Amino acid sequence: MAHIPIDQDYLLNTLNELLRIPSPSGMTDHVVERVCLELDRLDIPYELTRRGAIRAHLSCDDSCGIEKHTSRAIVAHVDTLGIMVRELKKNGRLGIVAIGHWNARFAEGARVSVIASGGRKYRGTVLPLKASGHVYNDGVDEQPSNWDNLEIRLDERSHTVQDLLRLQVHVGDTVAVDSHPEFADNGFINARHLDDKAGVAAVLAAARAARENDLPLPIPCHLLFTISEEVGVGASHIMHRDASELVSVDNGTIAPGQNTCDYGVTIAMQDSSGPFDRRLTRRLVELCRESGIEYSRDVFRFYRSDAAAALEAGNDLRTALICFALDGSHGWERTHADSLHAVARLLLAYMMTTPVSFMLRER
Repeated sequence: MAHIPIDQDYLLNTLNELLRIPSPSGMTDHVVERVCLELDRLDIPYELTRRGAIRAHLSCDDSCGIEKHTSRAIVAHVDTLGIMVRELKKNGRLGIVAIGHWNARFAEGARVSVIASGGRKYRGTVLPLKASGHVYNDGVDEQPSNWDNLEIRLDERSHTVQDLLRLQVHVGDTVAVDSHPEFADNGFINARHLDDKAGVAAVLAAARAARENDLPLPIPCHLLFTISEEVGVGASHIMHRDASELVSVDNGTIAPGQNTCDYGVTIAMQDSSGPFDRRLTRRLVELCRESGIEYSRDVFRFYRSDAAAALEAGNDLRTALICFALDGSHGWERTHADSLHAVARLLLAYMMTTPVSFMLRER
């Protein structure tokens, strides 16, 4: 296949817009609207599930000669980590609990928006209970880091439970954590919630390249954008029954003992749910080699993605996971534009290949 360029400016601008839209699991309507607007601009048909996830559809060339009842899917998630109010405290502050799985130490100091039940949005800061060194001295360092030892200080005249009720703040209100995106000239991108908005931007960039170049796809390709991956539901409810393959796009963790590719694609061989499909994974490795895409292979022991949820829901399909590089996952996250570009290139190459066929024994 001839090299089809990925528009890097489009990819990064899309990512920047997505990062600025709060979308913790359970509060994803606005980011879904933004992705749908982009699909409209690209003239890619889509539908929404009852729960609000997106199924988009890239059709195949009618002359391809491959079984028309077979399709493939690519999935990324638009939901992010977040916080929920669990207690109205006597001091007018808010006791909190995590939405999704992340460590309380990465919430300390975060600027947030509390989406009150009355519809108003209040700004605030997540603080440890012992937040002032001038008061607690060494007690600041001795306080354990956990969610029970955190609270939100609202930027309002709030000093009692009655003040909170006057503001129409209640238990169960959603709290969105600021992303603070920063795009450096050397390609590094720092932000919260790169997981998985960077993956969403890469999927859209690959789809844009396919549409604008009128590329003939060998089989239909569904673009799936899920809304509850961070709480474990993921792609369990969104799959098309004719899909034979699913490639999940998510983050690859940079850390000692990992083999993540800092500036290319990382192809996961296994995560906490078990090995990915051998043949589909090997196909993705071959595409990287054929297209000159920098890549590595890695194993993630404490990690699962949309693909696991799809299989656990009973879908009969091959699954694989490709990753952009991410340092400080579920915390102070950083990636690089080259890694996102490589992921988009691999997705485009994957869209153009024939599906992996079933064989009892490898040849």
